[in-house]
Amino acid sequence: MLARLFGRSRHEETASRLYSAIVARARAPVFYARLGVPDSLDGRFDMITLHGFLVFHRLKATQGTGKLAQALFDFMFADMDRSLREMGVGDLSVGKRVKAMVAAFYGRVSAYQEGLEGEPEALCEALARNLYRGDPPPSADLALLAAYVGACVTTLAACETADLTEKGTLVFAALPPDLT
Repeated sequence: MLARLFGRSRHEETASRLYSAIVARARAPVFYARLGVPDSLDGRFDMITLHGFLVFHRLKATQGTGKLAQALFDFMFADMDRSLREMGVGDLSVGKRVKAMVAAFYGRVSAYQEGLEGEPEALCEALARNLYRGDPPPSADLALLAAYVGACVTTLAACETADLTEKGTLVFAALPPDLT
């Protein structure tokens, strides 16, 4: 109760740090300049969603992280709301737009989860459909991006749970050398 009155809770602080790391990686120029993800509002949303999925995937694998995952989700979409307002979207439209973004997020999370659990082509298909909206880059670039996603899953799984859940520290996989 006092945390609510005088500042953020521990989960909100951690969620803020996790979200900052997600956005920082999602903004890496290589995704847009080299891999052809559209450098647009939709393209940036999709990259944040992909990296958010990776973190949620890791949190889901750790018992007792439900409150942190919810705080991260809330922080993420509060930021989306704020961003839309800063871009001049009218107050009456923001709620509808955020609701559509939440629905899109859940759809992409489901597709990426199925892609990770299925054949390697399934992840490539999910990435092509969601990041490139049906106009994917050459298949070699799509395969590099899928390999990067797989490497992130492995790297995040190896993160110390306390670093992730208490400090909000996370490390994504290095970008493949041929992407830098």
